[in-house]
Formats: sequence, C-alpha cells, structure tokens
Amino acid sequence: MDFDALYQQAKSVLNPRKLSKDADAGGVGAALLSDSGKVYTGVCIDTSSSMGFCAEHAAAAAMITAGENRVVAMVAVGWDGHIMPPCGRCREFIKQLHEDNLSAEVLVAEGVVVTLAELLPYHNLD
Repeated sequence: MDFDALYQQAKSVLNPRKLSKDADAGGVGAALLSDSGKVYTGVCIDTSSSMGFCAEHAAAAAMITAGENRVVAMVAVGWDGHIMPPCGRCREFIKQLHEDNLSAEVLVAEGVVVTLAELLPYHNLD
C-alpha cells in the first residue's frame, strides 16, 4: 500500500463533531499499516480536562485489539486534509509497541517520508 492510499484511509474517518460540552472528536484521522498489510484507523478525542487522546492512539488501540503491534507505515490527517506529523507522545507510544516500529515510515508532509527513528533522534539513549 502506498502513502496515497494510506492518506485516503486516514481522511475517510474524519468526522469533526461535538460530543458534549466538554468533548470534541474526529478532527484528526490516522491510519496505521501493520506488517500483515492490514490498515487500522482512528480519530482523536479532545476533552476539556486533557484526558482525550490522539488519532494515532486510537488506531494503535484498534491494532492491538486485533492482535498486532508492528507498524510499517503511518499518517495522520487534520480536518482540512493537511498531513500532520505525530506529536511526541504518539511517537514514543508507537515506538514502545514493538522493537521494529522505529523503522516505521511516517508521512510528515506531502511527499516527505521519514522513519520513526528520525522523529526520535535520541531514542537510543534510554
């Protein structure tokens, strides 16, 4: 699967909406390609108390629920279609799910792909 198709998968789950007076969801969509070739998607949930989570976390939770933990490629897309690099929390979270996830390819901007290791330049110090 190429990044155009993965981008479309992430974009397809976007559905920005108000859940309650304290929560919004669906403003960011993410797609993770596992080593089995399956794509897992998720959306962000933003809460006023900061207990929400990112779209990458939601997609990773779906992947873990399905029994997988190795990410080959990933992308996140904002409500307006722009590509978003994963935040630091998501980078570290994905890294910790499988030793080989540091080699996962991440689309960080249109036409710009880097590895998770490149986004965590000091990962080998821990």
